[in-house]
Amino acid sequence: MDSFISRFSALTFADLAAVVLIFSAWIGIGWFTEHPPAGKPSVSVLMKRFRREWMRQFITREPRIFDGNILTTLREGTAFFASACMIAIGGALALLSNTDQLRGLVQDLELDRGTALLWELKLLLPTFFVVNAFLKFVWSHRLFGYCAILMAAVPNQHDDPNAIPRADQAADLNITAARSFNAGLRSVYFALGALGWLAGAAGLIATALLVLFITWRREFASASRRAIMRSLPPPHLPVHVELPAKAPAPRQP
Repeated sequence: MDSFISRFSALTFADLAAVVLIFSAWIGIGWFTEHPPAGKPSVSVLMKRFRREWMRQFITREPRIFDGNILTTLREGTAFFASACMIAIGGALALLSNTDQLRGLVQDLELDRGTALLWELKLLLPTFFVVNAFLKFVWSHRLFGYCAILMAAVPNQHDDPNAIPRADQAADLNITAARSFNAGLRSVYFALGALGWLAGAAGLIATALLVLFITWRREFASASRRAIMRSLPPPHLPVHVELPAKAPAPRQP
């Protein structure tokens, strides 16, 4: 208990303010990405419509190998990031368990401006974000697996009464899995930003603001968002409904 208190007693007001800033930025951009203004949707929100459209088009696609390959790619991506997070967590724990090695690293980097306990605390911050990212990626991987099972249960016949409801269920799971995957990526971004604390409170503030700007830009001002906005699909019609034929223009006398 005394060791835990001594860690925090070594923090300055600037350090505490920087920690509050990075957590506020992390929570704030996550909420703003999932709940953007009506006139300024984020990439994550825009992609929800395409995911639902994917599952509706999936009903009558034959064969469905293309869709299975897409889902396999999504699961492989989450597995890759989860594995990378496990390696990072192991490295951080190994460094935290060896105070002498940590002190030597600090001296080599010429950043010896505090005790080893303070540097352990500074390493705990990026470790927290990496652990959170790992949990998000693992849950996303599992949800994509559930989505694959539901997709396999979607009938091929568009007039089957279970086709649309099951496709919508698969879309909901796909969207939820993507939400967890995006949250994991944000945690990885902020884990990298948290390493700025090794350069002091000013470094942490600078890297937190930089990561916040990069994350906001990719969701609200990127070229990919402009491409998605340019090619939004039309409102979905049931697969058995056909648009009326366009009436020919009347002939001029």
